[in-house]
Amino acid sequence: MVSQVITSTVIGLEAYKIIVEVDLINSIPAVIIVGLPDTAVSEAKERVRSAIKNSGFSIPNQKVIINLAPADIRKEGTNYDLPIAVGILARDGVIDETLIKNTAFLGELSLDGSLRAVNGILPIVSGLKDLDIKQVVVPRENAKEAALVPGIKVLCADTLAEVVAHFCANTQERKELETCEIDIEDYLNEFSTNHYEFDFKDIKGQVKAKKALEIAAAGGHNILMTGPPGSGKTLLSKSFASILPPLELEEAIELTKIYSVSGLLHSDNPLINKRPFRAVHHTASAVGIIGGGSRPKPGEITLAHRGVLFLDEIVEFPRQVLEVLRQPLEDGEVVISRAQTSIKYPADFILLGAMNPCPCGYLGDSQKHCSCSEFQIQRYRARLSGPLLDRIDIQIEVPRLTPEELLNNKAKSESSAEIRKRVVNARKIQSQRYKDYHILTNSQLNAELIKIFCKLDENSENLLKTAISRFNLSGRSYDRILKLARTIADLNESPDIESSHIAQALQYRNFIENTVV
Repeated sequence: MVSQVITSTVIGLEAYKIIVEVDLINSIPAVIIVGLPDTAVSEAKERVRSAIKNSGFSIPNQKVIINLAPADIRKEGTNYDLPIAVGILARDGVIDETLIKNTAFLGELSLDGSLRAVNGILPIVSGLKDLDIKQVVVPRENAKEAALVPGIKVLCADTLAEVVAHFCANTQERKELETCEIDIEDYLNEFSTNHYEFDFKDIKGQVKAKKALEIAAAGGHNILMTGPPGSGKTLLSKSFASILPPLELEEAIELTKIYSVSGLLHSDNPLINKRPFRAVHHTASAVGIIGGGSRPKPGEITLAHRGVLFLDEIVEFPRQVLEVLRQPLEDGEVVISRAQTSIKYPADFILLGAMNPCPCGYLGDSQKHCSCSEFQIQRYRARLSGPLLDRIDIQIEVPRLTPEELLNNKAKSESSAEIRKRVVNARKIQSQRYKDYHILTNSQLNAELIKIFCKLDENSENLLKTAISRFNLSGRSYDRILKLARTIADLNESPDIESSHIAQALQYRNFIENTVV
């Protein structure tokens, strides 16, 4: 009789149920794995053989055939070790097969029989729960992460021997595995105790830039800061994380799934409880930014989901790398297509860019003279294409601080905590407004919703009509100004968009020219 053990694999962020079938054939002793396994899965037979032996059991002296069904799904990773071992021992009569029905097994085996953690536990367990699996056995290091999913019993083990003892066919030798339970709210509430290295109260001057960042945080808008070296662009950017609103539980779970698949979760803190701030170096490749590879993995834009992607010296990034951002910035997701599969990852992030105004950095500076030619300036700025700039809602200049601002140590600036209160209030307004539309922020408004929620009075229409004529605004720029004005109105707790909100939104667009002369 063929033994069957339930396990699962994850493709993208979606879990798929896998059945490990084990049968014994009277033939030359061997272990054969079929069902489209990759190298790591094919090598499992050697790990399993050694783990079973060192746990005090033995491999049947027959040919062991292991089928991973369905056979049309590529099996990757090491999480099949434990279910394969359980299947072999169940077929050999060591484990009671009736006890493992409706139980899933996940985990890598070391040669001595101990269990090692695997990636992607949260999306896998979440998918298994949706498939009505009642309990799952995981390595202890993965237990807290698996326990984030309510409605499924999580059993944790340190060794294969402990797993066998729990499901042992001999009732007198059975020993119960430990059940893991956690309170998700405890991990999520740790946000209030998190302290940030950078705070807005320590930044001198730059009132306009701080306000722009507040608006960006409140509405989820993309922002580009231009200014000479030393004006504070990087410090402002690093402080931006401290004014972002706390994660909702649904957002935290979604983020944790991404980081679980990427292998970036810490076993002691299984829930991502802060919005990510991903600072990427300009030597990053397009694949590193967008994701992909022979075994597609999330890129930086997905790791920045619900948070911030910071590109310092944005014009130093290769043109190809910057252009791949255009579609994710518009759609909030990225689709990675390969010959055998197509994977969709979420990528709803705030793009935060910083750049110098020219190659030498001192164009328009009050203290130093710019040494660049007009052609050099135009070519430098042309590295940011018009379509990409169109997708950046806020474009501001960050000027050099005056001597008075630098020397004024008595001036008090608002703290990040005070600014965050206004940001959180504006987000609550948006959450209530869009509760029936499956969006969270103003930046996610589509053309249809803009008509509903961004209505203008006559004065506002006339002001915007003048701006369209003067600056030759594209349709996308027009929509983004409306969304920006909607956020400014929310920060002012105004139910309607007024002409002052439109005027302020227009001030945050520099309309940088990008044509090479």
